[in-house]
Amino acid sequence: MNSIVANRASKSTVERAAGLIFTVCGLVAVLAVVSITLYMILKGTPALANVGIGELLFGTVWKPDAADPSYGILFVILTSIVGTALGILRGVPIGLMTAVFLAEVAPPRLAGIVKPAVELLAGIPSVIYGLLGLMILNPLMYKLELLIFKNSSTHQYTGGSNLLSAVLVLAVMILPTVINISESALRAVPGHLRSASLALGASSIQTIFHVTIPAAKSGIISAIVLGVGRAIGEAMAITLVSGSSVNFPLPFNSVRFLTTAIVSEMSYASGTHRQVLFTIGLILFVFIMVINVSLTKILKRGEVSE
Repeated sequence: MNSIVANRASKSTVERAAGLIFTVCGLVAVLAVVSITLYMILKGTPALANVGIGELLFGTVWKPDAADPSYGILFVILTSIVGTALGILRGVPIGLMTAVFLAEVAPPRLAGIVKPAVELLAGIPSVIYGLLGLMILNPLMYKLELLIFKNSSTHQYTGGSNLLSAVLVLAVMILPTVINISESALRAVPGHLRSASLALGASSIQTIFHVTIPAAKSGIISAIVLGVGRAIGEAMAITLVSGSSVNFPLPFNSVRFLTTAIVSEMSYASGTHRQVLFTIGLILFVFIMVINVSLTKILKRGEVSE
């Protein structure tokens, strides 16, 4: 009897300790998010008052070191929006179809070859993507640029360092995230859903697109959310291939993203210039939060409708 009571007391102590550890970990995570949010607000808002919201957010001239400095970041914001959107539009369909291939179509031997290759892509540092883009992609884009604008007298040649190169690099970089998470979501779909669809006369392709993918929607949206976060937050690779000049985001213009603006100038910025860079970081932070919240609401709305 005494041993039973002792075992119960021991289990109760372990459970209380485990509960305390889990609670502390959860509080640390919440505290980290709150601390980062407060810090970005405190550091990012002074420039809004010093420069002016209108000039900062809607100005198109970026000359922080001029005698009469200008801090317009509208083109930088538009570049991040357009570049991320195009990268997602190119990368997500390829990633999703690759996940479908691995989970539903590929023979085990072939899947065993493709899967490690995808995982290797996830382990490659972002600077390597940037170097490959700089050495391989940019020269190709420059040849295309010369071909398209050979009779133009107004086009400013970028040597291939332009928005299109940045979009292609972003699309490749988000592939591992989208593929791995989407594949896991597809494999988690119960087999009886596929069997029921096939028994009703649907083909394998119809079953994939009308049953399996809708059933795995939650995981696929999570993959897209993480892919968007990777695309928005990327800096090093984009710095190498985009040209890092503040221009309107056209395909063959040298452009600057929000992240590259911070990376390029934070080392020597001071005063108002430094405050504006923190404001850019705050805007980037808000973008990521808005996208995550929006996609989460879309996901919950879809679950409720089902």
